[in-house]
Amino acid sequence: FGSEGNEADKDGSGQFDLVKTARGRLSGAALTVFGWPEIWNGDNAPHRPTPGFVDEARHQQEVRYKIITGMVRDFPNQVGIAYTPDDMRRLHGEGKFAIFISMLNAYPLGNDLSLLDHWTARGMRMFGFSYVGNNSWADSSRPLPFLNDTPDALGGLSEIGKQAVQRLNDLGVIIDVSQMSSKALEQVSQLSRTPMVASHSAPRALVDIPRNLSDEEMQLIKRSGGVVQIVAFPAYLKPLTQKTQDKLNALRKDFDLPPLPNLAMALMPGDAIITVWPEQRFGAYASKLYAILEEEPKATVKDFVDAIDYTVRKIGIDHVGISSDFNDGGGVKGFNDVSEVRNVTAELIERGYAEADITKLWGGNFLRVWEQVQASARPDAKQTNLSNAASRTSGATAHD
Repeated sequence: FGSEGNEADKDGSGQFDLVKTARGRLSGAALTVFGWPEIWNGDNAPHRPTPGFVDEARHQQEVRYKIITGMVRDFPNQVGIAYTPDDMRRLHGEGKFAIFISMLNAYPLGNDLSLLDHWTARGMRMFGFSYVGNNSWADSSRPLPFLNDTPDALGGLSEIGKQAVQRLNDLGVIIDVSQMSSKALEQVSQLSRTPMVASHSAPRALVDIPRNLSDEEMQLIKRSGGVVQIVAFPAYLKPLTQKTQDKLNALRKDFDLPPLPNLAMALMPGDAIITVWPEQRFGAYASKLYAILEEEPKATVKDFVDAIDYTVRKIGIDHVGISSDFNDGGGVKGFNDVSEVRNVTAELIERGYAEADITKLWGGNFLRVWEQVQASARPDAKQTNLSNAASRTSGATAHD
């Protein structure tokens, strides 16, 4: 999004632009400032990260932030940034698309807690600690052996990660627990005085992978007063077909790997032996694995709403929301871009959801949480001195 051929005011090939939001009558959405080690960039990729990858990840953040703010600058009559829930409502009343700025992945922040203040001043209102791979703040639900990760390397949150929970509470920033390890999520629930949000997750009961949330994790989010936003990511909504699993097992045999032990290993190159693989071998395996997954039949709107139904039954309508993960793998048949959001609403109506409940799912619950988090803010609270914490955590993982 934001590149040539995918301009904000053009109906381009991507899943999000202002033309599609108008066609779908979508009022607003979270757009993410994201950074990650670009292991696939450059000659002879993939590469294992080096210290310079942090600078590259920070550059990615800046590029994405400038795309978001540039859209507001270029199309002020169509779009604006919502810094508060009242802004969100005001922009809706003005007929403008409301952007909520979130950030995903602590990796680019290194061990500098003050960057949370920096990004909050620039408009960040939700922060997710984790993506693929552990970082120096939190363990991921998807540790990546290619990055020398091991499961639960930090035991959940590191010292700086724990301090970040308090600072985010003080700043009035929503804590996003999607993609965290189970231990990290549990620790956030113990440390945070504000409701948590899982911004883009699905029930583990439907697809048994660590990236999805267990019933117990969803209950922790509910008890915090938070929201689980069900994501329209096909592989998280229905298990892989046997045909796809057979293809993956044939691939694994070619690379001297045992048969699939679980679905998590089917969706990413996660075997521990990959830690010692040459970069080229990893690249060949990962490319073939993802090519096979691309052929898997997509989940549908019905599958998506099945996941919403399940979560509503488990934790109640007041704690469930809707998310897409568009332009990063999200999209199901019937809800494959922002122009198709009304297909989800139609399916909810077909299943008997009342208008008030549909409003809760399409942002009402999220706005409630945002207001609670904002009301609990203490932005003038003194930051913790992190000099000792940083020295303790800087060597926690090989790629941070």
